Amino acid sequence: MTPKDLAGALAATGRISIPYRDPLSLERALVLECYRPASHRPASPIVIVQHGQSRNGREYCDAWIPTADEAGLLIVAITFPKEAWPDAAVYNNGNVRDAAGTLRPRESWSLAIPGRVFDLLREAGVTTRPQAHLWGHSAGGQFVHRLLATQSHDMFASVGAANPGWYTLPTLHLAYPNGLGGIGLAERDVVRLLAYPLTIFAGDHDIDSAGENLPIALRARISICNAAGRKPKGLACHAAGNSSPCPASAIRACGCRHLPPSTGLPQPICGAGFRRTS
Repeated sequence: MTPKDLAGALAATGRISIPYRDPLSLERALVLECYRPASHRPASPIVIVQHGQSRNGREYCDAWIPTADEAGLLIVAITFPKEAWPDAAVYNNGNVRDAAGTLRPRESWSLAIPGRVFDLLREAGVTTRPQAHLWGHSAGGQFVHRLLATQSHDMFASVGAANPGWYTLPTLHLAYPNGLGGIGLAERDVVRLLAYPLTIFAGDHDIDSAGENLPIALRARISICNAAGRKPKGLACHAAGNSSPCPASAIRACGCRHLPPSTGLPQPICGAGFRRTS
């Protein structure tokens, strides 16, 4: 997709679905589920949204519409269809290794795609902002957490991870994705991750440690990080076992379970997160 193509697709207002191919993952189709309110201008904020394991980016985009209308936000939900991105290994775990188990170049990981989408939006003149906001829920929360661990932070004004099912621990002593070992990272990358002011959103009713989207093996060892579910130890997990300064914060979403966006779960989290960080 050229910048001109993207600018043309986003010239209209309202809900827009844009087929997209990342230049370093051309064999895997993506969709940009977008919402552009009538009040949006190139200088307005942009929020990149990452869906959960259900790959329902359209619903996630729709959940952001009230906040987008209120604040003039451009919403871009980068959708990884199951047909092209069939499992956690290639989506929320980052697609860091090929089918033979060989480490792929870091710039070709799925975690690098949001940065290139934002660069294209800037090149197209859709936004003149130097940074975007990034928000992910469930598997999308895992995605953005791992993105912060492995990719540049420069283009993100704020990052929120809502109800991740589990966390990659900030240590090189555990192999990825349980930790950050074995994928070419150094201690400076761990320090850089912990230095970013990530906001972790935790639904106080999201406490089912046997959820269907939790990996089966993880259900047996969930005590590593959050024995009672996602809620109690998300922030502790993010900084576990590391003495580096960690300005991450947590927002408790009262009454929220781990539900898809069509039920209304993300909206209070979305609004709180944007008002907190914009």
